[in-house]
Formats: sequence, C-alpha cells, structure tokens
Amino acid sequence: MTAPMAIPPDDKDWTWVLSRPCAECGFDAVSFPRERVGAMVRDTAAAWHTLLAGDATGDATGDATRPDRLTQRPSATVWSPLEYACHVRDVYRIYDERLELMLTRDDPLYQNWDQDASAVTDRYNEQSPATVERELAEAAARLADRFDTVSGDQWSRPGRRSDGKRFTIESFARYMIHDPIHHLHDVGYPT
Repeated sequence: MTAPMAIPPDDKDWTWVLSRPCAECGFDAVSFPRERVGAMVRDTAAAWHTLLAGDATGDATGDATRPDRLTQRPSATVWSPLEYACHVRDVYRIYDERLELMLTRDDPLYQNWDQDASAVTDRYNEQSPATVERELAEAAARLADRFDTVSGDQWSRPGRRSDGKRFTIESFARYMIHDPIHHLHDVGYPT
C-alpha cells in the first residue's frame, strides 16, 4: 500500500481561537473554564474511541460493514478520520511534553513539530485503528492527569513555541483543547 499524498500544509495561525469562538466547530476557548481542560481531554478521547471502534452512533459493527470508513479521505486535500485520530493522539503526546516543560522549567522554548510531515512520515492512514485508539486513550489520560495537577499561580507559567508565540499554561490549555474538538467536527462526529 502506498502512502496517500500529503495534504497542503495548514499554515494558519490558530491562536485566534484564544480571542473568539471558532466559526467552524463552535468551540469557545475564551469562556471555557481552564479547570475543565483535563475532563474535556478525557471526553474528547472517549469520542475518538467511539469513532475508531464503530460509527458515530457507537455501532461496533462499523468496521465490518464499512471497512474503508476510517481510511477514506473525503477529498485528496483532507485527512481521513484515521489520519485525524493519529494527529490528535500526537497532539496529546506533544502537549503533555510541553506542559511538563512549562511546569518544571522557566519559560521553555518548545521544539518545533511539523504535523504535516508527521502524517506522511508516520504513515497515519496505514496505522491500526485499534492501536491508535489505545495510544490515543493512553496519551489523553496522561495529559488530562497532568492538567488536573495545575493550580493557582501555575496557570500563569509561560512557555514559547518555536515561531515565537507565547503562552501561559492557561492560554496553552485553551488553545490545545480546541484541536481535538475541532477535528471531531472535521470528521463529522456530533459534538
């Protein structure tokens, strides 16, 4: 099986979600309670579990009756549900690493992550949905647990992306949680 073509890179600066609701998915990061980020990570992981294990109604026969439903791209320039799930798994992993840095170091600079290159290099669309679901659940649990430890002045601890964007743990949390919610919207999961 050959790897699907890379999709055009998403070069938008999505930090605008920190100042207004997302017109596409409807999520409002501005008013989302920061203390609920851990719970929302768990909720989104549960939704991705349902999507990977069956169809959006929870029908576990989804894979047997429509084997291509997870790997089929809606167009050549849009990821498949499996590719989005792999991306979300990796978001949880990377943001857990970044959150740990923000909690343990003063104003860390995060390593760059090219999500589009990861999709191609790691052959997202050829990974096992069951493995991706398990890994996504594990990564979400670690990240949610770490967010659950944040309190008080820790919400103000800073960190920086390689492009110079600055975050506090609070803005970082609000920015991050939009990603898995938005991608559930992208794959048509009822949110």
